[in-house]
Amino acid sequence: MPYLLAAVLFFGILTLWVPGYWPVAVFQVGMFGLAVAALIQWRRTPPRFVYPLAPLMFAVFWGLFQWAAGRTVSPFETKIALARWAALLAVFVTGWLLFQDQRVHRWFRSAMLWFGFLVAVEATLQTFTAGGKIFWLFEAEYPGLMGPILYRNHYAAFIEAVLPLALYGAMTSKRDSLLYSCMAAAMYASVIAAASRAGFVLASAEIVVVTALLWLQGRTSGRNIGSALLRVVLLLAVFTAVVGWERVWERLETPDPFATRREFNISSMRMIAARPGLGSGLGTWPVVYPTYAIIDTGTFANRAHADWLEWTAEGGLPFGIAMATLFVWCLRPAFGSVWGVGVIAVFLHATVDYPFSRPALAAWTVVMIALLATRTNPVAAEFEDR
Repeated sequence: MPYLLAAVLFFGILTLWVPGYWPVAVFQVGMFGLAVAALIQWRRTPPRFVYPLAPLMFAVFWGLFQWAAGRTVSPFETKIALARWAALLAVFVTGWLLFQDQRVHRWFRSAMLWFGFLVAVEATLQTFTAGGKIFWLFEAEYPGLMGPILYRNHYAAFIEAVLPLALYGAMTSKRDSLLYSCMAAAMYASVIAAASRAGFVLASAEIVVVTALLWLQGRTSGRNIGSALLRVVLLLAVFTAVVGWERVWERLETPDPFATRREFNISSMRMIAARPGLGSGLGTWPVVYPTYAIIDTGTFANRAHADWLEWTAEGGLPFGIAMATLFVWCLRPAFGSVWGVGVIAVFLHATVDYPFSRPALAAWTVVMIALLATRTNPVAAEFEDR
């Protein structure tokens, strides 16, 4: 079962570039099937209820209410969004049940780390050698393309979730510290290559936060942290020198980094003010936006470029508050585990972009939340040398 969960998650990421809805449908059906199988397989006393179930279940029931009660401006879009939130609930339930076994817990963290590292290597090589083609085979016209992920900020969020796993391993593992350091350097360099401004800031912050937390919590000696940090920084310098700073530096020097986003945010806040109680309906931001637009970009506005505002505009204040409580719950286990701070980074990234908009990409963060929710045994948090 853990292998199937990993396979479906990896499939979802590797097919993010595919046009059409069929990869999303396959991903969602796979997750629903795994959740049902996990519930049937679980014959022991049900595990202790964990809070993330509440906001994720609320998201599903709120969408159902909006659709059934006719409180959405587009029933079709709300049904699509409802399927997305139901799939995320299925991801969490599956992980919550499977990760009760701490051996599975440890294996899955390792699988996520290795997959993230391999995608980072492939994405970086593809950027400089594939001429804009996905996997060197398929044509794509996206300037921010990174590996199988079409949008630089989505790619950065994908890496943000797993980078702390590599940093944690680099600073706590006695046998494989160099390996984890190389993984961290490769993933960080890939974010530089992607030229995501928010990704660069958050990935850099993760290095500082992981180091500080390990030192403050006394997880390992200051000497080990210092030597590991030196090794990581040297490798980061080498890897980022190879990919080059030019593109991300140019984007950081943009005179107005919030251009267009600012206007989208203002429009989103006007939507919230118009329907604060129930919202316009999950998934309906693109439908409602033209009514509240204050600029004409000449292109289709597909997202608010701020998940927090989009959630609240579509689901009203109750929905926005529910997501905020999920974020607040994640703070303690994320900082306590140290390796889980990537979840916090993705939620922060969602203030300026939309990393939760794609089911497979959002599932990447949700499964990490499931890992945090099942971190009952301290052994599960460690990169022990066996």
